[in-house]
Amino acid sequence: MSSEIYFSNNYRDLCERSGTGAGFQFEFSCSRCYDTWRSPFEPYAGERAATWLGKGVDMAWSVLGRAGGGLTSAADGLAGAGWGPARDKAFERAIGNAQGHFNRCARCTHYVCGRCWNAAQGLCLNCAPDTAAEAMAAQQRGLNDMASQRAYAVGQQAGQGYDPTTPRQLVCPQCRTETRGAAFCSGCGYHLAQSTSCASCSAAVPDSAAFCPGCGTRQ
Repeated sequence: MSSEIYFSNNYRDLCERSGTGAGFQFEFSCSRCYDTWRSPFEPYAGERAATWLGKGVDMAWSVLGRAGGGLTSAADGLAGAGWGPARDKAFERAIGNAQGHFNRCARCTHYVCGRCWNAAQGLCLNCAPDTAAEAMAAQQRGLNDMASQRAYAVGQQAGQGYDPTTPRQLVCPQCRTETRGAAFCSGCGYHLAQSTSCASCSAAVPDSAAFCPGCGTRQ
């Protein structure tokens, strides 16, 4: 192969080494949208010939009651020896074909498909986004930001009536159901965040407390 290798990190080797389906094929992907393009399948004649030779030898020797392993092993060896160079040449051809389907960005050096290519600038759409698309996206962001600000203001107004000092329980102590701060549990109906007052000093007594935290009176 040549000393320079293209598409070094965005291709898949789909080659098959053995069997009657032996051959070469490579899949290349766009670095931006990840759409793929596959090179045409090229059968590997050496392995196919070895496979069919092995089948013919096995059939012939089986009729004679003898094994033809030596001859088939030799054929496999010849096919294996030619696999590497044949694959390299097929890869070179696949890269040559792939270069017609992908463009190399001069800024980020990524290979992208035609849909992700800004031909006017000679750059990918990541480095040179489409102006009309960016303007529409910016308009939508502005709309969303303003809607969020107005909704936030409405929430602030509604929050004026929220009493943050009111005791709230987020999990029911009886059945462990999430309550989201409600007054009663939706799972068992338990009255949540109860603040029992001490009969002696009127201090709030927590649930399950045996004594008043204010005066020590037994509850």
